[in-house]
Amino acid sequence: MQVEIIQQTGLRTRPFLVTPLLETLQPVIDANRDSVLLTDAGMRVVAANTAAQSAFGRGGYPLAGRRLSEIIRDLDLHEAFRRAIANQAAEEVRIELVGASRRFYTVYVAPIELDGKQFAIGTFYDTTQIERLERVRQEFLSNISHELRTPLTSILAFVETLEDGAIDDKENNRRFLTTIRRNAERMHALIADILELSFIESGNVSIEVKQVRVANVVEEVFAVLSSKAAEREIGLINDIPENARVFADPMRLEQMLTNLIDNAIKFNRPAGTVTVSLSSTETADLISVADTGEGLLEGHAQRIFERFYRVDRGRTRDIGGTGLGLAIVKHLSRLHGGEITVRSDLGKGTVFTIELPRRNAATEETSFASQ
Repeated sequence: MQVEIIQQTGLRTRPFLVTPLLETLQPVIDANRDSVLLTDAGMRVVAANTAAQSAFGRGGYPLAGRRLSEIIRDLDLHEAFRRAIANQAAEEVRIELVGASRRFYTVYVAPIELDGKQFAIGTFYDTTQIERLERVRQEFLSNISHELRTPLTSILAFVETLEDGAIDDKENNRRFLTTIRRNAERMHALIADILELSFIESGNVSIEVKQVRVANVVEEVFAVLSSKAAEREIGLINDIPENARVFADPMRLEQMLTNLIDNAIKFNRPAGTVTVSLSSTETADLISVADTGEGLLEGHAQRIFERFYRVDRGRTRDIGGTGLGLAIVKHLSRLHGGEITVRSDLGKGTVFTIELPRRNAATEETSFASQ
């Protein structure tokens, strides 16, 4: 027996028929985690599973009874459904839907016969995450190629110059060799940071959390970076009480602070200052690294922890850096169970804050593995 269902949407009233076979088919397609739509020869949806209703059911209206063009406005998709019925052949199509967020689907459309009538059934495989990962991969390869090409081009140019006779030029050969060495060191640092970030993201890094005297770690970092600060007349201020302690992996805490303080020196104003301070909440200790530089626009502040993201590529190339330091800090902070945040006032400076969870002294030493 065929049952006529009247669907009201507030705009129009549409009748469509529900057959026993369609009623039997409904729980089958509802069991599919991917979105499924079944259309008749008139391109009207006669069945949709729960996943499709959630993905495409704008306004909460049922999909069954509506034309496919009302639900998804994509010409290639409509043609795939039409051809599946007309040609009795399956095909695959990729679509992109733009709404509150961009979604990508690979849709497998095939003909199906029910009660002697021809229909087309489409299964929508959500490939949004795969597409995003592919974009990340392409951006990474593009960035890494660019970052390696620049110093490598310089190295090759100066080597050729030396081979063409400049090696006997006592006034310039030492300067050429210094440039070659500097660019080689830049490539070495980039590769080291890539490997470090890869280890962290793959879950192959573990930390041992214990009580650490923060002031001592900061002084050690200051000692390493003092010559770089002196070149730009940057004042380094350790504003942390001598006996203050936090729970962290000593080596990883030093690594995070080195990256933050090094950045604060590079992007500071000449004769500016870098101040490291400590504050606490009931649940966390907050280590802040503040500079007196130009500050960041809001758009940059939101993306500053992305790999290879540069606020000013030209300036960064001049002063060095791999573009991975802040990404490493982000991952190491989260490995500690904490977070890294940034606050910036344009024209006044930027403050990076590492948040480290406070722990009971009874659990002074704890091991964590990256996830």
